[in-house]
Amino acid sequence: MVYRGQEALGLVETIGLVPALKACDEMLKAANVELISYENIGSTLVTIMVKGDVAAVESAVEAGARAAKEIGTLTAHNVMPRPIEEIGKIVSVHSIDG
Repeated sequence: MVYRGQEALGLVETIGLVPALKACDEMLKAANVELISYENIGSTLVTIMVKGDVAAVESAVEAGARAAKEIGTLTAHNVMPRPIEEIGKIVSVHSIDG
């Protein structure tokens, strides 16, 4: 999925894939958000990215961060209400649509 910046962007970063997947599952169950992509940047850091309206993304990121902390290490989480379009070029590199 190509992200173009019109909606809020939520990010949850963990150490390891297992807490990232748990966070992703909880994020998608907690609110009406869409999974955009993931990023595995090495050193076992994994970032999950979702989009949606601001309130939904805030709820999703909160749920994902909490879930990641419960089973692993949460390194960062953030909600960007309406990032500029150029951010989409960065977060769409590993789009879930291939």
